[in-house]
Amino acid sequence: MVFKTPSGWRVPHAATLFSLLWLLGGSAVLADTHKVPDLLDLPARADVRAQVAPQLALARVGERVVAVGVRGNVLLSDDFGRNWRQARTVPVSVALTDVHFVGSDRGWAVGHSGVILHSADGGDSWTRQLDGRQAAAIVLDEASARLAGGDPGAARAVRDAQRMVEEGPDKPFLGVHFADDQRGYAVGAYGLALVTEDGGATWHSLAGRIPNARGNHLYQVQVRGRDILIAGEQGVLFRSQDGGESFAAIPTPYAGTYFGVVVIDADTMLAYGLRGNAWRSHDGGQSWVQVPIDQEITLTAGRLLSDGSVVLADESGRLLRSTDGARSFVALPEHPGSGLTGMVETSAGDLVLSGGRGLARLEHRKLVAEAK
Repeated sequence: MVFKTPSGWRVPHAATLFSLLWLLGGSAVLADTHKVPDLLDLPARADVRAQVAPQLALARVGERVVAVGVRGNVLLSDDFGRNWRQARTVPVSVALTDVHFVGSDRGWAVGHSGVILHSADGGDSWTRQLDGRQAAAIVLDEASARLAGGDPGAARAVRDAQRMVEEGPDKPFLGVHFADDQRGYAVGAYGLALVTEDGGATWHSLAGRIPNARGNHLYQVQVRGRDILIAGEQGVLFRSQDGGESFAAIPTPYAGTYFGVVVIDADTMLAYGLRGNAWRSHDGGQSWVQVPIDQEITLTAGRLLSDGSVVLADESGRLLRSTDGARSFVALPEHPGSGLTGMVETSAGDLVLSGGRGLARLEHRKLVAEAK
């Protein structure tokens, strides 16, 4: 749910869990904008309570688990989430909202103020590749080029991009995913969508390729080869099957926000979001069936596990598990904590979870016991 601000920009309604992604860490939408450059230039500090501070996303790199969260916190675990330590260097103190790794050590994290960070050593140290000032200039350049090329629909995009430049680095990235160590995508608020083909050395706007005229917020991006899937607010799903050269909207029966999609196989996917909405497609998005969820609680994270089961998390802290290809879900008695934001499976089959109260771990034996 969203509302209008006097300037015309829309911000997420505070009633949804994903206001955490916006408000925690001092988003400039609701804070003094003159403070944002300070956070962009202020390295993350050592924090003995980082493990119990809000964490917003997780990723695996080999046997390591990496968590990112508020105040530029990056935490690393080399024992399946039992113990954590902070990364040595993180150049910003803004909230980090998503993280993704490829190969054995190369990763990217995104967050507030349009920041994109890169690590080449498995998350121990990070450098800044992009911030909101540069992102706004990239969006403006792309929109201006479309307008100069005769695209009449680009006039509004130019105006919006000019306003983005004027307002400074206050628009967050919310999702990042790399296909390999060169090609990757970052998406975020107000339709922000960038692509890199050189590992983040340069970025280009995808706005002109995605049919998102209303500038809906984009929460998640997934990449499987040349297939790219983006989930966002107001029921939007966008898909590219040509490596991002073009995108098409996938119509769905639900007009509310999707926070993510679980891709189960080449044809089957599960989109999840506000008020317990979960919709399953078995034909690549051509048709959808609503999956019954017993409570109207916003679904905030989902993952396909190595045993073929699907797990969803909601903002109350519940975990729901499906063993029939996401046709039905059963809530697990285990309650790791409220405000869950992400999950990752370790090589031992355990689940590590992030949330508003930090990090938690659910052992594989408990998942297996519940399945039986």
